[in-house]
Amino acid sequence: MYSNMESDQAYGGNWREKGASSSGSSKKKWLLIGGLIGLAGLIAIGVAVGVTLSNKNSKSSSGSSKSGSGNSNSNSNNNSDDPSKFDKDPNLKKSFWAMAYTPEGSQMPNCGNKLSAVINDIQLISQMTTRIRLYGADCNQSALVLEAIKQTKVDMTVWLGNYNIPTDNHAAYERQRDTIKAAIETYGTDHIGGITVGNEFMLNYLTANSATDPNSAVGDTGAAILIQDIQDTRQMLSDMKLSKKLQVGTADAGSYFNTKVLEQVDYGMSNVHPWFAQTTIDQAAGWTADFFNQQNVIPASQLSNKPTMWIAETGWPTQSSDAQHATNGAAAASEANLQTFLDTFVCQANTNGTGYFFFEFFDEKWKDEQFGGVEGWWGLFHANRTLKHITIPDCVPS
Repeated sequence: MYSNMESDQAYGGNWREKGASSSGSSKKKWLLIGGLIGLAGLIAIGVAVGVTLSNKNSKSSSGSSKSGSGNSNSNSNNNSDDPSKFDKDPNLKKSFWAMAYTPEGSQMPNCGNKLSAVINDIQLISQMTTRIRLYGADCNQSALVLEAIKQTKVDMTVWLGNYNIPTDNHAAYERQRDTIKAAIETYGTDHIGGITVGNEFMLNYLTANSATDPNSAVGDTGAAILIQDIQDTRQMLSDMKLSKKLQVGTADAGSYFNTKVLEQVDYGMSNVHPWFAQTTIDQAAGWTADFFNQQNVIPASQLSNKPTMWIAETGWPTQSSDAQHATNGAAAASEANLQTFLDTFVCQANTNGTGYFFFEFFDEKWKDEQFGGVEGWWGLFHANRTLKHITIPDCVPS
């Protein structure tokens, strides 16, 4: 996630919020880093294989006590000795093309994720989509998710992630590469859609070096680091004789893709958030579609390798921890506005054949504690896995 994205980019179209400007300082919050601070000297986390079901996680205290229309709850799903047999919530519909997901407790160095909690999450998510993406591989999350899919026997494909750091001489990348390799060796490739190397790597690199153009000399310097990791991942898959089975891609902020990087990948995942473009909620869905097409789909189609482009993140926050950040220009955080975005984006994107990972499954307490504002409040579910006061759209993605 980020807060200084593409709102100043001129790309035309009827849905761009006129005069929109970036909002606040950049806030990076996925998995390995908080803000734009590179992590170094982190301990290695090995992939545990043959994992067994651990005691169920207690509910997170960060979630609201109110339950949504579905009352989907972590205590009501993971209630069987056989995780493949679980209660289905009639309020959940398999309407999302894909969903962004990070198992709770997957931030180093204080890894606290548990298989029982991941199983419960997969039970819920599988009622809304057949695809998820991870952001990194630390804290054993690749293996935990694949084990949860195995035990629940759900139809689910996961794009594994490697959250690399531009300032650590590839240490974070190599650590995660090895855990990804071990997970693949244990679980095979049947439920893996690809490996995403980098999440907002170029945005991080450019911001740290006081630059904005991903295709500038500064951008190309950062791109060379990312490309080295991408090529190393391809070599790993080649050595495993899996280069024809698994694709390799990258994810970044919508207007921060470097052309040389895109020429090296099979797919690109683009974070496109109308909230940070300060749009009105009524314009948000159209703005998202238009931006993605103009900034990502069309440019990628002009490259010789024609990488597939997906929206890696899009969604709407439901509240703010303080009144100051409850609005961003014309954008206002509320459950009602999340409902509007669901109603205007999801089914239209499904009809158009747009691949997107909805952001996100549940509210994440650690983001609120670290960043405040709206950062921890993007979930369809509260942190305690109760559905917010929303109605899931009823439409089948292609």
